[in-house]
Amino acid sequence: MSYESNILRDWYLLFHFGTADEVLDDVAFDPSGLPPGCLEFPVATVKAAGIAEPIGRALDIGCAVGRSSFELTKLASEVIGIDFSQSFIDVAEEIRHGKEIVYRRYNEMHQPEPLRVNLPDGVKLDHVSFEQGDAMNLREDLGKFNLVHAANLLCRLTEPQKFLNRLPDLVAEGGTLVIATPATWMEEYTTRENLPQGATLDYLKKHLSENFEFQRVCEVPFLIREHKRKLQLSTSQTSTWKRHG
Repeated sequence: MSYESNILRDWYLLFHFGTADEVLDDVAFDPSGLPPGCLEFPVATVKAAGIAEPIGRALDIGCAVGRSSFELTKLASEVIGIDFSQSFIDVAEEIRHGKEIVYRRYNEMHQPEPLRVNLPDGVKLDHVSFEQGDAMNLREDLGKFNLVHAANLLCRLTEPQKFLNRLPDLVAEGGTLVIATPATWMEEYTTRENLPQGATLDYLKKHLSENFEFQRVCEVPFLIREHKRKLQLSTSQTSTWKRHG
C-alpha cells in the first residue's frame, strides 16, 4: 500500500496517537495477553536513547506522522522530523500548527468512525519542524545532532548502506544514535544485492563500528490496528549507539 494513501495515514495516526481504549475497543479477541508497552512504541524508542538531561538538537528520520518527534521536544531544544511520505509530513505539520485532526478508525474496513488526535502533555510545539526527505539522500546542510532516532525505517530502504554511511556526519561527537527495525527485509523494498548477508545487528555493527560504540539492544513491541479483526503485532530490534568522541 502506498505511503501516500489516506487509509495508511489513518492507521499511522491511530498507531502514534491512539489511546489503549481507542486501539483495542471492540477488537475480536481478548487483548489481555498483549505484551506490555506495545501501544507506546513511538515513546518507547525515544526512551531507549537513555537520555535524562536536556540536549540541543535531535533528528527523527522516518518520523511518519510525528509522535516520536513530538516526544523528542521534551528533551531537545530543536527537533527536525523527516519522512519520505508527503502525506505523513503534511499531517504532522498540521498537528504542530494546532489544527484539529480528525481521522478514521476502522471497525470493518467499510465501517470507519472518526477519532481526533490529542497530543500528550509536555510537548513543545515551537521546538519541532517537519520536512519531506529521503533517508538515503538527506540534504547536506542538516548539521549535527546530539540524538538521531530512526524507527522502523532501515528495512524499507532500497540502499540502506547509503543511510548508514551518512550517520557519522549527522551524529555529533558523544551523541546518541537509536535504530529500531523489525528487520522485515523484503526484495520489494531492498534489492537483493543490498540485503544484509547475516543477522541485522551484525550488519549494523559491521557498518557502524568504525564511528560508533555499540551500547545495548532490546526488543520493543508494537501493535498496528488495521481493523478490529486485523491487528499487526511485531517487535522492533532497537539498538543504541554512542558516537566516538
